Amino acid sequence: MIFDQSKGQKDVKGILQKYLRYWYLFILGAAIAIFAALVYLRYTTPLYVASTTLMFKDQNKGGGLSETAAFSDIELLNASKSIDNEILILKSLNLMKSVITALKIERTFIIEGQIRDVEIYGVEVPIDIIIEEPSPSMNGKVFRIHFKDDNSFILEEGENRELHQFGKSIEKEYGKFTIVSIEGFTFSEGNQPLLVKFHDRNSIAKHYSNGVNVRPVNSQASALNISVKDPVPEKARDILEKLIEVYEKESVDDKNQIAAKTVEFIDDRLDYLTQELSRVEQNVEKYKQEMELTNVDAQAEQYITAATENRKEVEQIDIQLDVLRSIERYLENQETDDYKLVPTTLTIQDITLNELITRFNQLQQERERSLGSGTRPTNPYILNINEQLQNLKQNVLENLRNIKNGLQITRRNLMAKSGLVDDQINKVPMIERQLIEITRQQEIKQAIYLYLLQKKEESALSLAATVSNTRIIDPPYARGPVSPVKSNILAYSLIMGLFIPFVGIYLKYLLTNRIERKGDVTGLTQTPILGEVCHSKEKEFVVSGATKKTPIAEMFRLIRTNLHYTGISSDTKCLLVTSSMSGEGKSFFCTNIGMSFVGTGKSVLIIEFDLRRPKLLKNLGIERKKGLTDYIVGDIDNLEKVVIPTGLADNLDILPAGTLPPNPAELMLSERVGKMISELKKVYDYIILDTAPVGKVADAFALKPYSDLTVYIIRYNYTDKKQLAIIDEIFQDKKLNNPMIVLNDSKKSNNGGYTYGY
Repeated sequence: MIFDQSKGQKDVKGILQKYLRYWYLFILGAAIAIFAALVYLRYTTPLYVASTTLMFKDQNKGGGLSETAAFSDIELLNASKSIDNEILILKSLNLMKSVITALKIERTFIIEGQIRDVEIYGVEVPIDIIIEEPSPSMNGKVFRIHFKDDNSFILEEGENRELHQFGKSIEKEYGKFTIVSIEGFTFSEGNQPLLVKFHDRNSIAKHYSNGVNVRPVNSQASALNISVKDPVPEKARDILEKLIEVYEKESVDDKNQIAAKTVEFIDDRLDYLTQELSRVEQNVEKYKQEMELTNVDAQAEQYITAATENRKEVEQIDIQLDVLRSIERYLENQETDDYKLVPTTLTIQDITLNELITRFNQLQQERERSLGSGTRPTNPYILNINEQLQNLKQNVLENLRNIKNGLQITRRNLMAKSGLVDDQINKVPMIERQLIEITRQQEIKQAIYLYLLQKKEESALSLAATVSNTRIIDPPYARGPVSPVKSNILAYSLIMGLFIPFVGIYLKYLLTNRIERKGDVTGLTQTPILGEVCHSKEKEFVVSGATKKTPIAEMFRLIRTNLHYTGISSDTKCLLVTSSMSGEGKSFFCTNIGMSFVGTGKSVLIIEFDLRRPKLLKNLGIERKKGLTDYIVGDIDNLEKVVIPTGLADNLDILPAGTLPPNPAELMLSERVGKMISELKKVYDYIILDTAPVGKVADAFALKPYSDLTVYIIRYNYTDKKQLAIIDEIFQDKKLNNPMIVLNDSKKSNNGGYTYGY
């Protein structure tokens, strides 16, 4: 069907038209916004920005060699700086207070203008104020200076005006100060008055501290970009220069303070360590004296050598004792008359014993020779030799005992000496451990002493090298004005001037529940749209007809044409006209579509089926008469008695509602209704049923069997969007035959205008 709507598609043109119909609001908003922007630019004081780049001398990041590069191994001179920490310091309030005090900008000098006041600064200021006795109550004070001549001026403070001389002290309850003139300026009564304001140092320092912008140049470089804004470019530049100067001075002062404190601390520690070292060295000396030590390793080696020698001597004595015992046993076992040779003692170096043994062996050999030559044992010579041998034997034994006793004594002495040496050897590890403990303390304190001496020298060098570890890459320079930016202000104002009407219109459409556009209908229901009826400025009820050439008449002709393409093939077409609620124009549509049909030579009957609040006769200026209800209930049997002409056209008649019944819904279910419509179809080409709103009552649904097509009237800016659910339900559930929508009272603001201009 040609009337199907594409639900869900974006009607871009419709959306644009929805907003463009309020074009005058956008133009007004843009004009007001531009005017406000121009006023703002006219009366707003421009701001200038001063900026510089400060680099920290970090050799690791290519900052170049600093003045202290020769002492780069000294920690105090080579202390690395954290960029984040330096940003906090540069933005600190105390640093800015020092800047404010140094530049004396806690007082400002202003020349008042008709449009805006202008602050003067530096060489432009013709006077200077010397505060002799400052007071906290001076903060916030404001006074004007009216110049009279080169020597005098008038000080205006509120209603009070006083004449003063340049260079003379001025005493006030809030302080004592002197105003002096600057050489090079000429003063007269024609000069503009000068407004002087005293600011609280803390407040103005906080203002500028918050206004300082410090940011890293990039993540690779150890450099910061610093900027500050002010209405006076020279002041902004001076603040930046003084800020860096104060920062560098405080950085050097902090370094020197740390170095001085370090030197002082090291001196105290060195005095203490000197005493400690002396005490430890005395302990080493005393311990060595007590232990009779000179060199532990050498003495330990001596002890081991002595112990070895003692063991060798004891072993030799033991050998000698064994030899002596064997000789002693050998002699004791010899018989008196059976002497044998005694073995020589090579290991025993005793002359007496050796001589006795030699003599004994010689006598024994002589006795053996004598006996071998036949001499008898009883021979006196043999007996004499025996006697000598016996005596020598006793002497040898006696000598052996003496030697053995001497060796045993010597052995005991050696064993005692060996015990002492072993004790000394056993004490060596303990002595060495104790000595190591004492010397360890000595070495630790010596190391600390040497370390502190080194740090003292480093601190002294750091204290002497009073240089800054920063470098200004670009000197502070001012540019601008940077605020307000005229192009940005105008652009933002224009955008805001257009945005505010847009939001207002959007909220208007968002908050309204009325049908305002055709898109509102197509977006909420799939019911086909038969056509539109535009708004008529004339207060006429009948706007359609064969001779009418108005846009609204053309719209009714278009609707009439569209009805031919609905697919209804019956000879006589019965149109049921209804709506959601009263006032949407059902009777108006019925009358004028009837007039349009009549213009084509068709006969039309309008039946007033709104049996609750009929308005058709009243709108046509016809008095109420008997009609439909009277026929249905049987009071009137002939339809010709209730069908009356409208007086608008020859072929346009009306069947009025007649007497209002108490039960219209039940009355419309009567069999006489169907019979009546069947008879009327034989007479008329078109029958139009003007019914009650289906959004209020269900009367119209009873007429479904008799209608060929249903026209559902929706009125712009009147019908509620929620009521579109009624026609959508009728269409989906087919509660009425062939439902179609006619949009009534369409204005230029609804759909952007008409094409009927001829």
